[in-house]
Amino acid sequence: MKILGIDPGYAIIGYGLIDTSKSNQVIDYGVITTPKEDSISVRLSNIESALISLFQTYKPDAVAIEELFYFKNQKTVIPVAEARGVILLAAQKYCGNIFEYTPMQIKQALTGQGRAEKAQIQFMVKNILGLKEIPKPDDAADALAVALTHAQTSPMLNTNKI
Repeated sequence: MKILGIDPGYAIIGYGLIDTSKSNQVIDYGVITTPKEDSISVRLSNIESALISLFQTYKPDAVAIEELFYFKNQKTVIPVAEARGVILLAAQKYCGNIFEYTPMQIKQALTGQGRAEKAQIQFMVKNILGLKEIPKPDDAADALAVALTHAQTSPMLNTNKI
């Protein structure tokens, strides 16, 4: 099964694709970026186009996306939520098999503790996937963590499907 993990945002969206039929082999990872000088509508359109390209290229069997959590910066919560809506819409159109995970669920799945630090998550992503180094930027590593969470929990817990 090919799982596309997504770390939502509107300036930087992380993505990571793994193949569970090959012992969680990494297929691709990276980020989608949008220029801050562009309007939100242009940025959302660019996010959609980049995602459609990923879906058409890799044809994932499932999409795992990190749920939004409380933001300290109230200015960014609405644009991130709007971008997440575009992400969900594209995922529904091109895959239809969407799962959501909270940051705590991701931490629990990868480290066994829901309060793990970001460095611990990145270390586990590197080790579980057999990578030589921690994926960069952080958003890509976060997206791989979401994909791994689905790979590790989906056989036991399909209640997160949306």
